[in-house]
Amino acid sequence: MDQTLIEQLNQWHEEDEHQRIVDSLLAIPEEEREYEVVSRMARAYNNLGLYEEALNQFEKISEAGQHDPLWHYRVGFALYHLKRYEDAAQAFSTSDKLEAGDQHTELWLKWSLQKAEKQQRQERRMATRREAAMESRGSGAEEVPFSNMSLVDFWDDSEYARNSYLSEPPTDELITSIEEELGYKLPSSYILLMKQQNGGIPRNTCFLTEEPTSWAEDHIAITGILGIGREKRYSLCGDLGSRFMIEEWGYPDIGVVICDCPSAGHDVVMLDYRACGRDGEPEVIHIDQEDDYEITFLAENFEAFISGLVSEEEFDTSEEDKEADLYKVAQGEFSPLLGELCGQVTEVENIEQKIRSICTQIVEEKGHFSFHADELSYLMYDVQFWLYTKSYPDSSRERYLAIYEKMIAFGGEFGQCGYAPGWITEWLDRRMHEVRIVEEDGRLRFTDQFAVEVVKQLREA
Repeated sequence: MDQTLIEQLNQWHEEDEHQRIVDSLLAIPEEEREYEVVSRMARAYNNLGLYEEALNQFEKISEAGQHDPLWHYRVGFALYHLKRYEDAAQAFSTSDKLEAGDQHTELWLKWSLQKAEKQQRQERRMATRREAAMESRGSGAEEVPFSNMSLVDFWDDSEYARNSYLSEPPTDELITSIEEELGYKLPSSYILLMKQQNGGIPRNTCFLTEEPTSWAEDHIAITGILGIGREKRYSLCGDLGSRFMIEEWGYPDIGVVICDCPSAGHDVVMLDYRACGRDGEPEVIHIDQEDDYEITFLAENFEAFISGLVSEEEFDTSEEDKEADLYKVAQGEFSPLLGELCGQVTEVENIEQKIRSICTQIVEEKGHFSFHADELSYLMYDVQFWLYTKSYPDSSRERYLAIYEKMIAFGGEFGQCGYAPGWITEWLDRRMHEVRIVEEDGRLRFTDQFAVEVVKQLREA
């Protein structure tokens, strides 16, 4: 492949311009696409989320790729995101055997094995549930729901709950209408609870899990329980109800969203009808949009879920989390990019220690390691911008916003495991409005005066 093209492809890859990579390589006649061309094209499809197309491309060079650890790694990446976890584990395992010791490969292999095991448990459980559902059809009367549980103090009364969740008790006609709209028969235990109070926020909002989720290592949290109706925003057929979450947020159409969560849409609790059919007794599951709609089993039925809710006070780990973050900012290894940028600094002695000192103050004040819109966070936004543009003075707004996460946000040991892009654009817009950052010929930089101020603050940290 032409060296000029290779350099251009590398630049586009760094700038997340993956469609440009695909378009450029597709312009090469198919009969002239050598191994490296097809491999790079498949990688770009992976980065675009087009995993099936990526696998199609990898298949074209499969024979030549058998002894290439990178080929197996990229195939594993595609298979993982297609939820073919056993196949992904095999691909990563082969990559690891061909080139042992690569941390990324080992991590993806670990995740694939964990997901594969979880997937197998889920399939076994669903098979058992299907068999039990077949055997129980037509077999006697059901027990009265919640006969062993008092619901007297179940709900938490608040103006927000009344305004957003609570409706009048549902009539039988309304229940039938909602079931027809959703396409599922609602559990008798849910209907009984809604006739006692139709939607709201329970006093206990946490549920223990055997596996970690995006919320916590050992539990999930809910914000409220959706009622039977259409009028309230958080009701089954309301503006932010079950159909909205499935049709607009992309949640799988396997049942009914029954609870919203504190993540504001990024995870939900659902009734899962896959094993029992649309008229059966559904399981309760947690679905995590942030983890590619990962499904975690919660309870065998709605009554068991309600009975298992516990207080959030049982999971108060704020002090432990603060201590862990204090250790992280004091001892955690910098990301490769942040380490490289700090290595170029001559204006400030012990620059790494200065950064750790500022971040320690942030953790002490907030109790956790994150940047928002406060004074110290803005200082760290300034420091990162100064460091990066000092080494890469040709940076545009787009390039800087794309590279930002590789310094601290997703910085490995010395990292935050995430960030809200809106905070960064808000800081950047504010600095430009203040004329502390200026744009010249598409390149961003601090004014000389403000750069001096940032250096002064760093020295005094």
